[in-house]
Amino acid sequence: MCKVSLPQTSLVNLQNNMLTRTTAEYARIPFADNSLIPVPVNASTSESTLIDYLFVSDIFSTAWSGVTWSGFTPGDSVAVFGAGPVGLLAAYSAVIRGASRVYSVDHVQDRLDLAASIGAIPINYRNSSAVDQIMQREPGGVRRSVECVGFEAETADGTVDSSITLREMVQVTAPGGGMGIVGLFNDTLNDFSIGTAYTKQIAINGGIVLPLQGVASELVPLITSGRAHPSFIVSSIIDIEDAPEYYARFSRREETKVVIRL
Repeated sequence: MCKVSLPQTSLVNLQNNMLTRTTAEYARIPFADNSLIPVPVNASTSESTLIDYLFVSDIFSTAWSGVTWSGFTPGDSVAVFGAGPVGLLAAYSAVIRGASRVYSVDHVQDRLDLAASIGAIPINYRNSSAVDQIMQREPGGVRRSVECVGFEAETADGTVDSSITLREMVQVTAPGGGMGIVGLFNDTLNDFSIGTAYTKQIAINGGIVLPLQGVASELVPLITSGRAHPSFIVSSIIDIEDAPEYYARFSRREETKVVIRL
């Protein structure tokens, strides 16, 4: 239990990806020592900056960790599979960390256009093989790849194939390179060319981002300094009453990231 004294409209809690502001002098935050991320905000902090901080609690930290788990170092080339919110922020993380080239693989054109706007090279696998498109540009393969899709990955014809992104990552990652995995997988995962990954000496890492505060300590200063603006992925800010409609829109991939204002 924690009793926190705060000025009105200050940021209170980033727990569970919920941005909360209070009009009370005190807020009671159970288990605050386990979940709160302190951020430097005041009455003049813009809404877009508040949303930047919001994403530290979940998808920005996840995306950043995926790049880290791939073994990334500045100057590396990176292929990010998936251009949903996490994939876009993984591409963005690689860009601001000094990647030489970043490829963003997806089939939703609006998301690929957003990836291009941050300096990534869009790869639409519905047009032709993502592997072929990347290898034409990177004959030796990319140094790092990041998986941001998970078990709902689809082939070019829309068939769900949980293993396809991992198989293609093995193909495009250079010998001695690395793969970071943040997409969620279930027990239906089929073979993803582990023998090829072994032969190419590709390091594979992934998991759940814990403890979150460790990653947050890297990301909060980037936002505070103005170097990082992860809120660029937000396509709509809505009221809670509009949530059913926008969940449906997101499911149809008509939205990139929706923020609910409470």
